Amino acid sequence: MKIYPVILSGGAGTRLWPLSRAVLPKQLLPIVADKTMLQDTALRVAGLPGLQAPLVVCGNDHRFMVAEQLRAAGITPLGILLEPVGRNTAPAVAAAAHYLKAIDPEAVMLVLPADHVIENTEAFKEAVLRAAALVKEGGLATFGIVPQSPETGYGYIRRGAALAGCEGCYQVERFVEKPDVETARAFVADGGYYWNSGMFMFAAERYLAELAKFAPGIADAAEQAMRSGYRDLDFCRLDEAAFTACPSDSIDYAVMEHTDNAVVVPADIGWNDVGSWSALWEVQAKDENGNAQRGDVYLDGVRNSLVRAESRIVAVVGLDDVVVVETNDAVLVAHKNAVQRVKQVVDHLKSKERTEHLHHTKVYRPWGHYEGIDAGDRFQVKRITVKPGEKLSLQMHHHRAEHWVVVSGTARVTCGEKVSLLSENESTYIPIGMNHRLENPGKLPLHIIEVQSGSYLGEDDIVRFEDIYKRS
Repeated sequence: MKIYPVILSGGAGTRLWPLSRAVLPKQLLPIVADKTMLQDTALRVAGLPGLQAPLVVCGNDHRFMVAEQLRAAGITPLGILLEPVGRNTAPAVAAAAHYLKAIDPEAVMLVLPADHVIENTEAFKEAVLRAAALVKEGGLATFGIVPQSPETGYGYIRRGAALAGCEGCYQVERFVEKPDVETARAFVADGGYYWNSGMFMFAAERYLAELAKFAPGIADAAEQAMRSGYRDLDFCRLDEAAFTACPSDSIDYAVMEHTDNAVVVPADIGWNDVGSWSALWEVQAKDENGNAQRGDVYLDGVRNSLVRAESRIVAVVGLDDVVVVETNDAVLVAHKNAVQRVKQVVDHLKSKERTEHLHHTKVYRPWGHYEGIDAGDRFQVKRITVKPGEKLSLQMHHHRAEHWVVVSGTARVTCGEKVSLLSENESTYIPIGMNHRLENPGKLPLHIIEVQSGSYLGEDDIVRFEDIYKRS
């Protein structure tokens, strides 16, 4: 059996604001360990018998970061499938199933969200192998997490009859919505309920057949989106019109709650979906006072708290059960019992048309990154890093001029018809309305300071004439 991991890397991770932002969500961040959650997910399945290269499904805005993070982890993906809009898991997995069927009609999909923590990797692999035996018999397998507490933030799976030929596996009797705390306590005491992990395993052809039976609108739209999709550099773009018209639904609602072939593989694997700061506190290493800390942190009389500093010292004194998260442009202070309300902060930022929920002061681009370091009336200053051999688009601005100072490395600068090389401590000026481009022809990163001045300094004041990354 060939097993194709399908890694779902969508979502904005708003409940982990201010660290997680729309442009750089939690799955693309080293939230728990040194590697990002996407990298950990892709590496977790290494060594499984029959394992194939992963297929990643993500949004257009994250495509270059996904590709770069996989490369940095030494992983060459089977493909990166781009969703023009988010439509939940059922359509995303349907598109992935069509992609895999075209390569291997007998492909088996191991569907994994990119933002989960699994502490016991070996137990996870054992659960996958048990699920594989059920998939051979036509089953659509889900992984039920053995509950450790009466959680109200997860859906539950009620197991049915035991399955012959797969010890400890069961038919699915029913899926249960997120319960209240008393119901959750009853579920845990019962012993026949599991947390719904959102991880699945099934044959691509089998999933598509069941989807066509129970959610034909999703099945037809996903097939059309895949059929009309096209290659773009190393990515596969789903057709925007077809996928946008697709109904939005989860695998659970669209298929698993209706099919007679749903089976559950219980898994005691140290699983956590890291859906809140309190959930992250649970999975992180703690000191003798129960504090999880990261960065330049000073604690005095603090217990059972999560404190994270990204850019400066954070001192917390005389508090218990709090979450303190500092970034360059925002600070969150919350009681651990109130962290689910972080989403309301993000909603407030959206309503005020602010940008702190969208991106950090450091913004990643396929050529490198830039970081805002100062701003005022009619000016802003950025630190720009261009990776070796990369180049920005040939572009023009209607409302701003730019001054570039090379801090280190070598810059090839196009300004109108003139092309010149700049070395350390040299500078140049780009007038308003002038076609220009910045390149790094060297073997070391190029670092420059950019000073923008003008009547409008928004990132949307860019007219691109030529771009190797095919951005509009």
